[in-house]
Amino acid sequence: MNRIESIFSRCHAENHAALIIFAEAGYPDLKQSEQDIDTAIENGADIIELGIPFSDPMADGPVISAAGQTAIEHGATLVNILEMAARIRQKHPETGLVLFSYFNVMYNYGLEALCAELQRIGVDGILAVDLPLEERDELLAPCRAHDLHLIPLVSPATSAERAHAIVQDITGFVYYVSVRGITGARAAMPPELAKNLAQLREISPVPVVVGFGIASRDSAHIVASCADGVVVGSAFVSACAQPGQAAALVRELRAGCVRENS
Repeated sequence: MNRIESIFSRCHAENHAALIIFAEAGYPDLKQSEQDIDTAIENGADIIELGIPFSDPMADGPVISAAGQTAIEHGATLVNILEMAARIRQKHPETGLVLFSYFNVMYNYGLEALCAELQRIGVDGILAVDLPLEERDELLAPCRAHDLHLIPLVSPATSAERAHAIVQDITGFVYYVSVRGITGARAAMPPELAKNLAQLREISPVPVVVGFGIASRDSAHIVASCADGVVVGSAFVSACAQPGQAAALVRELRAGCVRENS
């Protein structure tokens, strides 16, 4: 059983959804970013998505876009973020680590070289935000050669037929985007979320997690009732700008991930 499988198995046994925290790596700077990720793990995060700053983040809302720009201005690069990931892995051997990046950044590094380095470091997988199904094999092959999960995205705009093709033979987990649009905290979760997730989980060979819009204990609890994992990004990035808030938020979210006893 690999690390991601072990995490979801443990969470299921403990009757809670996995808490997945997206961190904009390098925000506000590399040192503080690493400390904030340590804080998230120490307060209950099961998996960390290491967001790689990109100059044209088309899927990101204002909070993550601004954080990425700050990180770039303060010298964050894929190379020094990988160095940070190696330190995080050494400190937190049981935590899941997923590289969350736009494809261009990875392509410029070299896909084979990147996957080999991620395997060496102990990163568990890659989520390529803008990589469509039709072009996935270019990254899927080196991922499989280096025992990395390639995490796919499914959204409310994805047809049932296409969703079935996307999740075929996938390992790790599937990331379901809860809303049409960009990242960011929202006042309420979509009313059709539970129905859409039930349909996706029926065809998925791996756990299904939900991201976009989750920002509180209550919204985490709603998602945890019908998903295998809860992803929080913008709310965590915002909390990192305020001393002490990141730890408090992660503890609150962790509590929200606990399911009701059946």
